[in-house]
Amino acid sequence: MKDRKSYIEENKDRFLEELFDLIRIPSVSAKEENKGDMLKAAEYLKKSLMEAGADNAEIYTTEGHPVLVGEKIIDKSLPTVLVYGHYDVQPAEPFELWNTDPFEPVVKDGKIWARGADDDKGQLFMHVKAFEYMVRTENLPCNVKFMIEGEEEIGSESLSKFLDGHKDLLKADVILVSDTTMIAPEIPSITTGLRGLSYMQVELTGPNRDLHSGLYGGAVGNPCNILCKMIASLTNEKNQVTIPGFFNDVLISSDKERAEMAKRPYNEEKYKKSIDVDALMGEESYSTHERLGIRPSLDVNGIWGGYTDEGAKTILPAKAYAKISMRLVPDQDSGKIAKLFEEHFKSIAPEGVRVKVEYLHGGQAYVSPIDSTEYLAASMAMEEAFGKKPIPVRSGGSIPIISNFEKTLGIKSILMGFGLDEDAIHSPNENYPLFNFFKGIETIPLFYKYYAESS
Repeated sequence: MKDRKSYIEENKDRFLEELFDLIRIPSVSAKEENKGDMLKAAEYLKKSLMEAGADNAEIYTTEGHPVLVGEKIIDKSLPTVLVYGHYDVQPAEPFELWNTDPFEPVVKDGKIWARGADDDKGQLFMHVKAFEYMVRTENLPCNVKFMIEGEEEIGSESLSKFLDGHKDLLKADVILVSDTTMIAPEIPSITTGLRGLSYMQVELTGPNRDLHSGLYGGAVGNPCNILCKMIASLTNEKNQVTIPGFFNDVLISSDKERAEMAKRPYNEEKYKKSIDVDALMGEESYSTHERLGIRPSLDVNGIWGGYTDEGAKTILPAKAYAKISMRLVPDQDSGKIAKLFEEHFKSIAPEGVRVKVEYLHGGQAYVSPIDSTEYLAASMAMEEAFGKKPIPVRSGGSIPIISNFEKTLGIKSILMGFGLDEDAIHSPNENYPLFNFFKGIETIPLFYKYYAESS
């Protein structure tokens, strides 16, 4: 019977080619033009699960993109692990900033370069191949189910509805997720918290058409100018959000918890160098990792209006737009925060413009304990694979559906991710180290082993 490392070594080229075929499908959930690619990606993963050894796999249609559910039940008396992942990816624009074709994966400098290489096709595919290893070598110690969606990058609205109607189908004891990062290749970690999210779009309308900036400039309110002033007022000189009531429900971390967070290895100069900035910015009195893990934030994700093409066009634009995200912490409610934002944003608009505010999507923050059976199993798995005990960390990112899993299915999630901060997810030149991809396949079966033994 082959061990994990031998099986990976013998099959690594096949694993990569199969992953590359998945990456080549431009499954961008945000674009209507890629709707056919979404189904194609789901069908590819269904085929992959069946070939890996699933008893069955079925694609469920939704109002949005399909949900794929597969399973292998070896003994109903044994615990069941439910693997969650997503096959949708972020838009690849701006294409001109990519060094390679975003949907034609390339291996260079020990990394896979492509959209979805890490988030989440690369990390999801580790689970498919780990499952294949366990089935083919008769090392699967418990039941396993897969729940793979196509809307994580746009809020998981269809999956939220799917959960309500398929509780029996998704019945399990723990949800295993690889859609997060670890500190470094030599420093394993387990994500124990995620920030929530409220994602808004605002529209300001001024005159009934674009106006000549010479004939009207200085006499008519410019929506772009006004929008910039309004957005600037949403944070103060201490980089705190100024929306009334925004901090009312924030769970304040204890001094003990903050002291534990401070033990995480951190090199500020290296951090700044990795993103090419000469200074960091954030809420006063908090460290970088505290700002990312236990404090909320507000950021403009996109802003546009007027003429933006080559050359000059002297106009006063009729409209201006922005997309604004607020990352939330326990116990902030995404819907409540969205309402507070809308009320405040409309209240600070001057006369001369009309304001429209739309809540696009969001979700709650999530925190998991570090003394649970599932956490300890993940910790032992990573310690055996990496040779050192993993560090529990709070992530600044959001996976909105995770909190809904616990609310609807009553199951805790373990966020055992293998990505790195420098993998440039959501950005041009996304990448994923080969070491992490193969190490993930090596580690995942150990989680099953220790979880089955302790359960």
